[in-house]
Amino acid sequence: MRIVIPGGTGQVGRILDRALSAEGHDVLVLTRRPQRDRELYWDGRTLGRWAEAIDGSDAVINLAGRSVNCRYTRANQREMLTSRVDSTRIVGRAVAAARRPPRVWLQMSTATIYAHHFGAPHDERVGVLGGGEPDVPRSWDASIAIARAWEQAQQEPATPDTRKVALRCAMVMSPDRGGALDLMLRLARCGFGGPIDGGAQYMSWIHDRDLVRAVGFLLERDDLAGPVNLAAPRPLPQRAFMRALRHAGGIPVGLPATRWMAEIGAFALRSDTELLLKSRSVVPGRLHAAGFGFEHPHWPEAAADLVRRMRRGPVPAGGGRARTMAR
Repeated sequence: MRIVIPGGTGQVGRILDRALSAEGHDVLVLTRRPQRDRELYWDGRTLGRWAEAIDGSDAVINLAGRSVNCRYTRANQREMLTSRVDSTRIVGRAVAAARRPPRVWLQMSTATIYAHHFGAPHDERVGVLGGGEPDVPRSWDASIAIARAWEQAQQEPATPDTRKVALRCAMVMSPDRGGALDLMLRLARCGFGGPIDGGAQYMSWIHDRDLVRAVGFLLERDDLAGPVNLAAPRPLPQRAFMRALRHAGGIPVGLPATRWMAEIGAFALRSDTELLLKSRSVVPGRLHAAGFGFEHPHWPEAAADLVRRMRRGPVPAGGGRARTMAR
């Protein structure tokens, strides 16, 4: 396949670029700072030479958008919104104008679109979208508004020959330096790997190799369109998540943190407590119904695998084929 990945230099983009390229696919990354032959400049807002690469491609996987790992100031939230919506709209314009449009457009979204709660997990059919939940900071509504606008931007252009899939992705767990897992392990080794504000909030996640396999599955399954949850089938409370991670890393103790301690820690890390405190319980209903089988459905085993790989050094995700047969 000829695959174009706008915004492909972040964590998820590197994972997919490595794996899909290793499979022999022709991968082109669109970035503001091209450094390799397989990278092409774009600004994420305007049409340019990059649009010629989309014309005649087989697939587009748009991952562009400002990182959420920041303080959620009004300026940063505005940049998160505009970087996601503008880049999605311009990709849509390029797809709609193509003489030979790609047959599939996978668009990154987020599991954060679902409501904060501690009850039954959200799937695509009966999951409740967030916004206005009681007893949560009203600032959290901004993340929901950004997620909704992001998905709406994909739906706006008329692309009758291109199947559209919105990837409602949970936290991607990979051995890459600087990723979420790397940060969590460093905090745990400093003693801060215990429950936060009681630790009852659910964490949804996906192993990097299952991410690669799910993307390959969605590239080939012409019957799947619309929102698809990319999350392992068994979310778990934060206290259990960190306990399993400490066990995998050989870290015996994790100190608990109160909400105010989480506020201080998030400020020091230039991050936001929403990432730590929102309960995200998301399951892959549509992938399961379509016959996709996860290789790493349980967090304790997944954590052990990821820590082993970190100790060996970063390796390409999805060493086998980037697809999976239905099972």
